[in-house]
Amino acid sequence: MSLNTLKTSWGKLSAIAVLFLGMSYQQALAHAHLKSQLPAEGAAIEQAQAPKVITLDFSEGIELAFSKIKVTNSDGKEITVGKLSLDPVNNTKLLLPLESDLAEGNYLVNWNVVSVDGHKTKGSYQFSVK
Repeated sequence: MSLNTLKTSWGKLSAIAVLFLGMSYQQALAHAHLKSQLPAEGAAIEQAQAPKVITLDFSEGIELAFSKIKVTNSDGKEITVGKLSLDPVNNTKLLLPLESDLAEGNYLVNWNVVSVDGHKTKGSYQFSVK
């Protein structure tokens, strides 16, 4: 193998290594971001159509054991909910069943999640029932 061939091979190998390290670094910085939610942020829902389940869809898989969702009404009273679960088909979706019908009013959804890569994120949003 000539010296030029060896230099070219090392150059290509170095470029590939830098590319993979850069990709790994970007993935390491990733967090689970809320992509969508049901009911939607700011939604004004008719009482007859009030949700039975809060659904949060994230940008990456969620660790159920380290995640929680809390729903409170405008008086700050926590709404009675069922057991938080992951969508059986998609581990990016958290499902929180509501155990009773929602009365008219404003509701705040607070969430704290840990993604499968171990990063913690949190947030909140509001919706109303009219």
